[in-house]
Parts: sequence; C-alpha cells; structure tokens
Amino acid sequence: MYPYEYEKTPFNAQIKRGTEYNLITIDAPYEPDVSQSKRIHIYDFFVENPHYNLIFLHGIGNGNIPYLMWFGKRFQKHGIRTFFLILPYHGPRAPKDWNGGEPFFSSSPAHCVVRFLQAVIDVRRTIDYIETNSNVPIAIMGLSFGGMIATMSLAIDKRIRKGILAFTGGDWRWINWYSPYLEDVREMYRTQGNEMGCRSESDCIKIRGNATKVVEGFNRIEDIFKHPVTCYHYDPLSYGKFVDQEVLFFSGVFDKVIPERSSQALILTLKNVHKVVVPSGHKSSYFFRRFIAKKVIKFLI
Repeated sequence: MYPYEYEKTPFNAQIKRGTEYNLITIDAPYEPDVSQSKRIHIYDFFVENPHYNLIFLHGIGNGNIPYLMWFGKRFQKHGIRTFFLILPYHGPRAPKDWNGGEPFFSSSPAHCVVRFLQAVIDVRRTIDYIETNSNVPIAIMGLSFGGMIATMSLAIDKRIRKGILAFTGGDWRWINWYSPYLEDVREMYRTQGNEMGCRSESDCIKIRGNATKVVEGFNRIEDIFKHPVTCYHYDPLSYGKFVDQEVLFFSGVFDKVIPERSSQALILTLKNVHKVVVPSGHKSSYFFRRFIAKKVIKFLI
C-alpha cells in the first residue's frame, strides 16, 4: 500500500451546527502522532445548490487559520460551498501549546513523507464525505503549505476537477535552504543530518541531482516512491507533472517565504496553468484577498 492509500473505514461523523458554518468531524483513517489529530475537522460554509464544492487548505501554523476563513464566507456569498479543512497537527488537532504543524518540520524525509501524505489522505477523506451528499464538482484551493498539499492531492485524486494554488512552490532545495521560516530545519540538518547523510545545501545538491531532470523521469505516481532519494516522495515538484486539471496559480512578486525559483519550478511542471502575479509578499498577500477571491470566483463559475 502506497502512503497516499487508505481503508475507507466508517466516518463516525459528528456535525455541530452554527450560523456561518457547520463544524464536521470525522475519523482519520491512519494513526497520527498525537491523539488530537485522530479526528479530521472540516468547517462547512454551507450553500444551497452550490456551483462548486471547494476544499480550502490553510498554510502551516495556527496563526493564518482565523483570517483565511474570510475566504469561506466570501465564496459562500457567490454560491461556492467551501469545506475549510484543518490540516493535521494544527488548531484543535494539536496540543494547546503547539504553534501548529510541528511534525511537518523535520530534516528526515522518512519522517516528512508520512506526515505530508497524512494531509493528502485528509483531503481524500473529505472528498469521500462530500460525495455522500453532493454530486457537485469539487475543486481545491491551497495557500503556501496548503498549496503543496493541494498539488499532491490534484495529482493523486482525479475526483478534484480544478485547482487554485497560491504563494506555494516545489523543489525542497530552494525552500529548505532559502526560506526564512525554515531556519530551525536548517539547524536540524547541520546538527543532526538525516538518513541520507544530508547536512548542507551542497550535500542536498549532490544527493538530489538535477531536480527538474529527476522528476521528468517519473512516468507514474508510483515511480516517485521508487526513487532512492526519499525527499522526492513528498516534494510537490514530483507531483506537478501529474496534475492535468486546470490550475489557477497566484504568485507574489515580493514573496520570500516561498522563493521565486521554488514557485517557478512548480509552475513549469503544470500542464494547464494560468498564472496571476500579485504585487505582494507572502503574508501581505492577505491585503489582496478581495482581488484573489474575485479571480477564484470567476475561475470556478
């Protein structure tokens, strides 16, 4: 069984109804690192007779979750039913003293691939749940880390009709060694290394080789997991070529969190992509949320 596969066990769904959204919780079909992540949390911005069902994936860390829920409310007004998925190890799915997403930060590919694919399984399980009461087409939207999980999900699960990827990228060389938010991971590389003997960017280049050439050699999703350099197993770059759905891609001119070479590397693998350039950085992209939402609504409707 590949790490993106799972048994379709009972949902054991519980629904807590609210005025703006309903909170749906279902069982995760895997054993997570912490007990809090055993239940998948989905905020359903319900719409009668929607044009589209949209799975929305936030970025890493708890801080961006509350303000990104604005998109669910916005899309709700335009007939797009948004399922705001709380990714594993975040918010109510993590211990209270966590900043959110801690298990995703590691220098070990063997560790990371399991956790990244757990997030993909959450997306797929959300699709399973949506399909129990709706036959409306499903799209996915992911920002930053959420965009990485969305890319992988688009490649693996063709029930997703369209994708919106925002301020995200691929090729771990550029992210691990140049993103200012991964200094702790770089320290792990320097002090602990990993199972492949990688401790520096020069090690990374030597071990990974030419990433663009490597991913060109993947002819099936399964080929990714045959490659001996296991950081390719959870690199969005590896999955991009298998995304044949139409994709709307937002890129920030001043984004330093996702380096330009990372986002460009991913864009070049996508078959049917429409790029929109936003004059912002990574976090400041939120000031352009109305512009982004308008483009997404037009893309889906």
